[in-house]
Amino acid sequence: MTATYISILLATGAGAGFASGLLGVGGGCIMVPVMYSVIGAMGFPDIAMKVALGTSLLVILPTAMSGAWRHNKKKAVQWKTALVLGLCGLGGGLAGSTLATYLPERALKTGFGGLVLAIAIWMGLGMMPKLAKQKAEPKDNPRLLPALGFPIGMVSGLTGLGGGALIVPALVLALDFPMHMAIGTSVSAIILTSLGGITGYIIHGIGVPDLLPYSIGYINLPMWLCLAGMSVPLAQLGAKTAHALPAKQLRYIFIALMVYIGLRMIGVFSWLGLPI
Repeated sequence: MTATYISILLATGAGAGFASGLLGVGGGCIMVPVMYSVIGAMGFPDIAMKVALGTSLLVILPTAMSGAWRHNKKKAVQWKTALVLGLCGLGGGLAGSTLATYLPERALKTGFGGLVLAIAIWMGLGMMPKLAKQKAEPKDNPRLLPALGFPIGMVSGLTGLGGGALIVPALVLALDFPMHMAIGTSVSAIILTSLGGITGYIIHGIGVPDLLPYSIGYINLPMWLCLAGMSVPLAQLGAKTAHALPAKQLRYIFIALMVYIGLRMIGVFSWLGLPI
């Protein structure tokens, strides 16, 4: 990798880590598009999306651990919910990553963008009234959590997102979680959810010809090191910042980020000729 690519990845890792701690997401919505572009520019367009997805999930693992530690110190993690979602999501992550290795690059890229955009719209339409009348304590629904965990994990493995982009709105909309507790619980569940996807991208990428140097399956270690080296410490700062901001501001930040990423991955900005 050139110094330019390394600098881009370091900056991306910092942004992804901060977003992870701030918003309870894994940071994949930031890392995947950047890695996809970098890997394609390096001359590996045929595997760019799969490597971006697999490497993103491996970065998400230590980043989520870092953010969860900080949120736990603020007593913003409901561990029972996080463990049930995470364990059920682990199996889903393995299934999703396995499916992703058999899909064409264009389908993965468009599907990634479409999902992110749909989540942003869902949150924008559904979370406003919820935040306005949040209760002091979230609901306890043990039957609903496994039903949410597996499909969220599957989407995580399929898109490299970690699952937080689905867990946060699910906790707020379905279980009346306060925004700050939804973020802390989400980032904690992601620790387990990401493991299933990581396993799938390693297993199904072993033996694939013409991978990037220093790769284990569809996971590239130099890229992981650049991203994780910055994302892990910045997740601490993001988590600390989250508890200094009101829930409405967090929601607006989350939705704006998701809309931009979704439109960019679908190709709307390129179609319009906008260099953003």
